Amino acid sequence: MQRMLTRSAVYLTSITTFALVLGGCATAPPADKNPKESAAKPPVTAAPPAKPGQTNEAVVVAPAPVPPPPLEYVPAPVAMDPLRPGVKIDLTDLKAQADLWERVRRGFAMPDLNNDLVRTSEQWYAARPDYVARMIDRSSRYLFHIVEEVEKRGMPAELALLPFIESAFNPQAMSVAKAAGMWQFIPTTGKDFGLQQNVFRDDRRDIIASTRAALDYLEKLYELFGEWHLALAAYNWGEGNLQRAIARNQKAGLPTSFMDLRMPDETRNYVPKLQAVKNIVMQPASFALMLPPMRNHPYFLSVGIERDVDLELAAQLAGIPLAEFRTLNPQMNRPVILAAGTPQILLPYDNADRFVRAFAEHGEPYSTWTAWVAPQTMRPSEAAKRVGMSEATLRSVNSIPPKMLIKVGSTLLVPRNGAKHSDVSGHVADHATMTLAPDAPPPRRVTFRAGKQGVSVAAVAQRYKVTAAEVASWNKTTQLSNFKPGQLVTVYVPSHSSKTRAVGPNQEMRPCTQCGASAKKTSASVSRRPH
Repeated sequence: MQRMLTRSAVYLTSITTFALVLGGCATAPPADKNPKESAAKPPVTAAPPAKPGQTNEAVVVAPAPVPPPPLEYVPAPVAMDPLRPGVKIDLTDLKAQADLWERVRRGFAMPDLNNDLVRTSEQWYAARPDYVARMIDRSSRYLFHIVEEVEKRGMPAELALLPFIESAFNPQAMSVAKAAGMWQFIPTTGKDFGLQQNVFRDDRRDIIASTRAALDYLEKLYELFGEWHLALAAYNWGEGNLQRAIARNQKAGLPTSFMDLRMPDETRNYVPKLQAVKNIVMQPASFALMLPPMRNHPYFLSVGIERDVDLELAAQLAGIPLAEFRTLNPQMNRPVILAAGTPQILLPYDNADRFVRAFAEHGEPYSTWTAWVAPQTMRPSEAAKRVGMSEATLRSVNSIPPKMLIKVGSTLLVPRNGAKHSDVSGHVADHATMTLAPDAPPPRRVTFRAGKQGVSVAAVAQRYKVTAAEVASWNKTTQLSNFKPGQLVTVYVPSHSSKTRAVGPNQEMRPCTQCGASAKKTSASVSRRPH
């Protein structure tokens, strides 16, 4: 499957090119120069007494070689726009220094709702200033990008506020319905809009990819329903549910506007919540709330990577805590970034150039992990032995719960060794799956002697609810054969099966009325190892 690359996500794919054009700091002022460096000059000695016939000249002593200073990122006032490759941004420009909230307010275009549901939501937010402050703080990383994408499509700026309602701008959010990410896509809808979900990553949490998918979906819904309030209701409830609600009203001769339709309370309150947030953004002081200024330029840059790299190392090279790295790259399911599936990462302006330079200087190895496909169904303990790691680590890294089997074809993250130098392929990076099954107790072996009339393989299979092929295999015979009177027959049954009961040595089991077997089972007949 072709990797999903958004129209705005293919920014800078060459680290070398990126290093040449990158500069700029989103928040920090330029670092002060060291005054000692500018004042340092080569020392000059006093001239020695001149000898007859010589001129008296000063002797200049060259300074000893000075090692270059350690790598230090000094932000420049001009940077490249990550959304428009080749377009430069002057971060000192008045437009870049303007308040992003004003830009959002100018873009509002939806008709206003004014009802009790809106008032209730306004009061709810106004009573929770700490919660609002946390939402605003999280949104500061992503809002500029969303506003840019909304404006490029000519959509109302209210849509840029929708993640406040969906997830409180938390890209790691997961609902009880398994909706994930800032825009809360369920798995099926995410796949419909090109969001990859596999062992290594979940693009429903990807900032760039999920924003592209959400706006694609909202555009589709607007074309389908013809107005934004209905499109938003469909985004929350599902287009099929909304279509049926509209059809019911049409059949009854009733209006079909948002407030006239019968819908669940969650959807009924969805658009009023967005209206409440819009009202707060318009006049925060009216609700005793404050919106800290946000600068009107990108918070992050997209940096191309060409090698698999551990998350911890990437954060270290960028000079930011791992938690901060994850806020911009929350789609990673494992502690490694596979370049074949994720060819770019997002980093703050302050740290992008540092990462590019440090990555080039670091050298191999960049990743301590690789992918391994299970050749057969096995227990985690067996898989751990094969790849040379502890079972506890294997379970932890690959999120394998207790009492589960790893099914054949599953892709696990395992340590690299001498035989695994190459990066993970694009096919594995995009299609890796993990399938688990309950680890049932080993089957019990049951033996008995055929009765006086003998018994067929088919009858034994029917009696013990197994296949004739299995019975034939266990007893080294054919499916159409019969067991002779008194012949010892072996079958394997689940440990929890109630079809047979354990009996003491030399005790007879009740004859089977279906197969005519006078079964006898001794303590020596039970084995925990299947045939």
